[in-house]
Amino acid sequence: MSVRKLKPITPGQRFRVVNGFDTITTDKPEKSLLVPQKRSGGRNNQGRMTTRNIGGGHKKKYRLIDFKRDKNGVPAVVKTIEYDPNRTAFIALVNYADGEKRYIIAQNGLQVGQTVVSGSGVAPEIGNAMPLSEIPLGTTISCIELHPGQGAVMARSAGSFAQLMAREDKYATVKLPSGETRLVLLTCMATIGVVSNSDHQLLVSGKAGRSRWLGRRPRTNAVRMNPVDHPMGGGEGRSSGGHPRSRNGIPAKGYKTRSKTKASNKYIIERRKK
Repeated sequence: MSVRKLKPITPGQRFRVVNGFDTITTDKPEKSLLVPQKRSGGRNNQGRMTTRNIGGGHKKKYRLIDFKRDKNGVPAVVKTIEYDPNRTAFIALVNYADGEKRYIIAQNGLQVGQTVVSGSGVAPEIGNAMPLSEIPLGTTISCIELHPGQGAVMARSAGSFAQLMAREDKYATVKLPSGETRLVLLTCMATIGVVSNSDHQLLVSGKAGRSRWLGRRPRTNAVRMNPVDHPMGGGEGRSSGGHPRSRNGIPAKGYKTRSKTKASNKYIIERRKK
């Protein structure tokens, strides 16, 4: 993992920090695992804008990722480590012994030619997926299921990881990237290792145009709006006036919106740090 600082030959490159991509092995994706991706521009099926600040962006195709890792006991060889425009992490193309090809989220240290395997009874090595019941305590894990067979939903972005803290009855105690500690069923799968591209947080876009390439349109600051457009709008100069709140009046910055009767509250041992 490395980053490169560009020479300031243009104003947009003066502060630009880009990924070195030294772990990427190819720039040609596997065609059988690509599907078209339609852009909405923030509009619904009637053509009306229902979500603001969305539009444009570079054309891209979606890579089908195997989040379930349900091909148990079949070894797979890592063929390539690739860039994925749809996520911050890098992905790995694996070729199973029966000839099937799949994309998985690549972990830090995953090398081309390495063999990965998923299921019960496998070794706790980088890239292997296994139930939480078989992972040694204290191990760094990622791509964690929340319900058995659901597929990975937690710790999937670049550089993120969780830690397996303890086991009791049918639950494992997992410390998540947010700092939250919660219970997860022992039958849920997780992958050993830290998600790749941990230098992603060091990147600097350098110019506003890069946000447009990513499909993000300019966003108007609420204080600069008129009173008819936002609760924080209006006034002389930059007077914010009142408490910070959303466009539809819900207070922000410290106001708790989580339901006290939410079913999953009993599985959370310690809430995330503010």
